[in-house]
Amino acid sequence: MDDLGQRLLAASYLEGDFVLRSGRRSRFYLDKYLFETQPDLLRDIAKGLAQKLPAYRPIDLLAGPELGAVALVTALALESGTPFVIVRKGAKGYGTDKAMEGRAEAGQRVVMVEDVVTSGGAALQAADKLREAGLEVAALLCVVDREEGGGEQIEAAGLTFDPLFTATSLGIKKSV
Repeated sequence: MDDLGQRLLAASYLEGDFVLRSGRRSRFYLDKYLFETQPDLLRDIAKGLAQKLPAYRPIDLLAGPELGAVALVTALALESGTPFVIVRKGAKGYGTDKAMEGRAEAGQRVVMVEDVVTSGGAALQAADKLREAGLEVAALLCVVDREEGGGEQIEAAGLTFDPLFTATSLGIKKSV
């Protein structure tokens, strides 16, 4: 495991009894807010993700689902110079009542960014919203794939899935 992976674990790896967004229970948790709120760690994660972007060019936009991926997509946009949109969980019900914030035009090619993927459900919901807006979702990059079926679900939905780290590469035992 490289230095960035070690730093990510040191900042965000917790052990205990946790209920994940997917509803599953786990003996470990990667607290994305603990790695996304550390400027040096966030910057280096964005650099790692930016190194993956050339494989998906041309790219018009990046996209990150609220709330967890907002810091990531912002950092990646700053690192790569690529504009981004934020995908809301739901239309806000006031103001412009948009399900997506930022400028996007039908036909644009998008790379999504996610923090930690378990089942892939949140990422797939965000991808559906982007597709409904007429955008072409080229790939989903994530910081950590917990290797609990999310990658397979994402690929089954027709997206390329490209994690920066996996639970295995971070040395986390897969028995949850």
